[in-house]
Amino acid sequence: MKVKTINRSEEEATRERAQDVQKVHRNLDPALHPFEKAKEYTRALNAAKLDRVFAKPFLAALTHDDGITCLARNPRRLNSLLSGSADGDVRLWDVPARRCLRRLVGHTAAVKGISVTPDGEACVTCSTDCTVKLWKVPFAPFEGGPIVEDAHPVLEFSGKFAFRSVDHHWGRPQFATGGAAVEIWDHERSEPVQSFSWGADTITSVRFNPAEPDVFATTGSDRGIALYDLRSSTPIRKLVMQTRTNAIAWNPMEAFNFTAANEDCCLYTYDMRRLASASCVHQDFVSAVMDVDYSPTGREFVAGSYDRSVRIFSLNGGHSRDVYHTKRMQRVFAVRFSGDGSYIFSGSDDMNVRVWKAEASEQMGTLLPRERKKHAYNKALVERHKHLPEVARIVRHRHLPAPIYKAAKLRRTQIDSERRKTQHRIAHSAPGSVKVKPARKKKIVAELE
Repeated sequence: MKVKTINRSEEEATRERAQDVQKVHRNLDPALHPFEKAKEYTRALNAAKLDRVFAKPFLAALTHDDGITCLARNPRRLNSLLSGSADGDVRLWDVPARRCLRRLVGHTAAVKGISVTPDGEACVTCSTDCTVKLWKVPFAPFEGGPIVEDAHPVLEFSGKFAFRSVDHHWGRPQFATGGAAVEIWDHERSEPVQSFSWGADTITSVRFNPAEPDVFATTGSDRGIALYDLRSSTPIRKLVMQTRTNAIAWNPMEAFNFTAANEDCCLYTYDMRRLASASCVHQDFVSAVMDVDYSPTGREFVAGSYDRSVRIFSLNGGHSRDVYHTKRMQRVFAVRFSGDGSYIFSGSDDMNVRVWKAEASEQMGTLLPRERKKHAYNKALVERHKHLPEVARIVRHRHLPAPIYKAAKLRRTQIDSERRKTQHRIAHSAPGSVKVKPARKKKIVAELE
C-alpha cells in the first residue's frame, strides 16, 4: 500500500526571526482559482483609488520679496536651485534644507534669465537693466541652520539694450543673450563676439542645443521660432506661427526635438529637421503657456501657465498627465525639473518658489524591498486595467479650481462649435473646395529659409 505524505524540512518552514515573512506554499493551477480575474480587477480598482488618496504633490515653498521671473537648476548638484525675481534679487537655495545660501546682489531691475555653467561652479544672469553678470555658485555646507550671505558678481557685461533671456553653452565658456538681437558673449571679452538678428522684434527666449554644440534656437515677439548656427553668420531657418511663443526647451535625449510654449494655450513639439508640421500638439491649459522644461529622462516635460496651474505632459501625449495648483498660487512664470527628475520647481507671481513631487502619490524616503514590490505591483495592476471604464474614470479625474474648470468648459464649447461649423461648410460646398488644415499645421503661418 502506497501512502502519500508531504515531507517538509523544519528548517525551511521555520522563521529565523519574528520579523521574517512566513513562507506560503501556493498552487498556481488556474483551475483552483476561478475568481482570479475578479480579484485582480478589485485590486486594480483599489490601487487606482489609493493612488488618488495619496496624491499630495506639494512639498515646500521658498519665499522671495517680489514675483519670481526665472529659475535655473545646477547640472552638477541636485540640491542647488537659483531663482530670480522682479526686484533684481537672485537667490541660491539649498532645496533639501529649504534654506537660502546666498543673495546675489547687483541687478537694479527685473532679472529675466539665469543659466548655470556646465561645471556647476558659476552662473550668468541677465536683466532689463542692460547688464549680464557672472557669479560664483558655492556648495551647500553640511552644517544646518540658515545662512543668508550677500554675494557680488565676479564679472559684469554691459549691453546697449535690455536683456530678456540668457543661456550658457553646454561645453565652451560662452553664453547667448536675447534682447533686441541675439548676441554671443565670451567670458574673456567685454563685448559680444557675434551678433544675429532676423527681423526687428525682441527675442524672448534663447536655448542652446544639448547635442549639437553650434546650434541654438530663439523665440521672438514677432511670433517666430528661429534656428541659428554659430559657424555661419546668418540664421538657418525660421518658423512663423499665428501667436507668440514664450519659451522653448530642447529634449535632452532626442536633441533634434524641441517643445515651444505658446500664447494660444497649447504647446507644440517640433522636429527641427521637419518644421512644416508639429510632431505633437499638447493641450489642456486655458491661458497662455509661460514656460516649459524637460525632465532629464526626456520622456516628459513640465509647463507653467498664466492660468495659475502647472501641468506635466508625456513626450507624445496630447493631454496632461497631471495638474498641480494651490489656492494661493498666482500666474506661473517659470518651471524646472530637478536633476534626477523626481521633483518640479515652479516660480509664480505670488513671490514663492514651490517644490512639487513629479509623481503626485509617490512615497518619499527609503523604501523597504517589500514596499517597492507592492508599489510596482499596484502600478502594473492599474496599467493592465486602465482601459476599463471604472478604473479609467478614477485615474483620469483631477480636481480643478472653478475658474479653470469654467474656462476649459467654455473653450471646449468654442472648439466643438468651430468643428461643427467646418463640417456644415464642407457639407454645403462643392467637393474639395473647402481645405481643412490638420491641427499640427493649422497654427503655422510660414517657414522661412
